[in-house]
Amino acid sequence: MALPGFGRPPAYYFIWILPRNSFNRLCGLFADAQLPRFLLTLLIRLFSWKYGVNLNEASKQVSEYRNFNEFFTRKLLPDARTLDPDKEAVLSPVDGILGESGIINNEVLIQAKGLEYRLADLLKDSEKSKFYDGGVFITIYLAPYNYHRIHSMVSGEVREFCYIPGDLWTVSPLGVHHVPELFARNERLITYFETDKGECALVKIGATVVGRIRVVYHDITSNRPRAAFQKNMLAPPLRVERGDEVGLFELGSTVICLFPPGQIELNELKIDQEILLGQAIGKFSKIHQDEINT
Repeated sequence: MALPGFGRPPAYYFIWILPRNSFNRLCGLFADAQLPRFLLTLLIRLFSWKYGVNLNEASKQVSEYRNFNEFFTRKLLPDARTLDPDKEAVLSPVDGILGESGIINNEVLIQAKGLEYRLADLLKDSEKSKFYDGGVFITIYLAPYNYHRIHSMVSGEVREFCYIPGDLWTVSPLGVHHVPELFARNERLITYFETDKGECALVKIGATVVGRIRVVYHDITSNRPRAAFQKNMLAPPLRVERGDEVGLFELGSTVICLFPPGQIELNELKIDQEILLGQAIGKFSKIHQDEINT
């Protein structure tokens, strides 16, 4: 329901006047706080009940978590997720809900029906934007109940990453449908993978009530006061196999997977379908591999 004369839901205007970055840091401090055991256990169980968290697949019992953030970034039991056995399959890096996917057309991506954003604004790199133009993108939203660790969708090396400070609008349907250029406005941390099929990228988007984004290959964290743009090369590169953990969200957000032209063929995907870590979202193109070999 929209406010009369304004055209957007009331929650939009509440978030608009909120000091979003400071509020998120406060949420992060609360999530890290050492609460009394009975209170923390109650909070986790209430959260799990409200959002439908599957506690049976977590590697720890509720009573073992030391703070809410440790619960939210919980690890899963070893057999909780299965990687697609096809070695040419490109995997979903997270559990989540599929947003938009498709072709990057003239360096423009679809955010939602009627809303677009420019790849150059997302990546802050004109050369990378041209490299991925004509390729494909996949957007996956992590709901509060999802597992919030982020894994590699391919086998290869992490040689480069980029941190871009920005706003922290919600990436829930409210933000996706009402905030223009949402993903290019929010802060983001981009991991570039070099594979034997070429480079691809994983963009991790910050959001309201996301305390921090962390990665395994560097000590950088998001949502810091006076944070500055960073573009770094890893020396030596980090070798990863598909399904290896590469980062995490401390509270929920969104990832965008980017692939250059001809590199992969997307599976048939539907908006709002649930997707699990390790599920195939596409497959490397044999034609593209033959071009690389020649």
